[in-house]
Amino acid sequence: MAFTAHTRKKIAVIGAGFVGSTTAHWAAQKELGDVVLLDINEGAAIGKTLDLAQAATMEMFDTKIKGTSNYADIANSDVVIITAGMPRKPGMSRDELIGINAKIVKDVCAGIKQHAPDSIVIVVCNPMDVMALYAKQQLGFPKERVLGMGGCLDSARFRTFIAEECGVSYKDVTGVVVGNHGDAMVPLVRTASVGSVPLIDMLPADKIAAIVQRTKSAGAEIGGHLKTGSAYYAPSRGAVEMAEAILKDQKRVLPVAVELNGEFGVSDKMMVGVMCVIGGKGLEKIIDYKFNADEKAEFEKSVNAVRTLCEGLKTVQ
Repeated sequence: MAFTAHTRKKIAVIGAGFVGSTTAHWAAQKELGDVVLLDINEGAAIGKTLDLAQAATMEMFDTKIKGTSNYADIANSDVVIITAGMPRKPGMSRDELIGINAKIVKDVCAGIKQHAPDSIVIVVCNPMDVMALYAKQQLGFPKERVLGMGGCLDSARFRTFIAEECGVSYKDVTGVVVGNHGDAMVPLVRTASVGSVPLIDMLPADKIAAIVQRTKSAGAEIGGHLKTGSAYYAPSRGAVEMAEAILKDQKRVLPVAVELNGEFGVSDKMMVGVMCVIGGKGLEKIIDYKFNADEKAEFEKSVNAVRTLCEGLKTVQ
């Protein structure tokens, strides 16, 4: 039998800042495919990928890693992860970033559309829901191929705080956050559990309320400590969790921002985090989760928060 060579998967990461370079690190270390790290600062992209390639010899992962400023190098990428943009500074809301980051996303999307038109795009930069919507508009890709990362990050933070409060392993905690990636996010307390025991049976209401609030302000909490930047380990890992589900066709059930066309009563194509099946085609299915009355009210507030923010896109040239 003749040997047939298989083409390796390819992941392009746009933006070589802390989030982008750490995304490249996770993806390369997990050997998800060859990695291209692109930045307008070519030296930063090349320097960081050269450093990462040298680490590979010790960590023993076989991943080809390239730094560049040339969009032609992302050709044939299976997944493109957009991290480029200004991070939040202490005291700055995600919302204030709209005008700045929309212009960056517009340029990035032009490069993707020209050189990687068949890719699945994951948007990480803030305000994430708005930038994901804007990227979809700029790209013109079908809804299955433009996804926003925020829900994976917010859910990880929710699980972290539950585990810490309960004094248990993170591995035994389930918890999901839907809605927007911002102050109006909706941690689904009713479905959270610790070792299959409902969270509401593990902790009193005031402790749970504190966890919910800390989840909503987790990004600001980190930024307050860092002083000059924002989170990057967990956001980048959230993007790679999604990329892995796509590249390995895992059919993972993940909270992902996707375009809604009537689901959950949202008919104006807002992009908001909901539970989805993510696989080789990108978005493969939206899970029809049955909100109770309180959850539905909170989710509607979350959608309205995104809708309000999207008004800021009207001023973007």
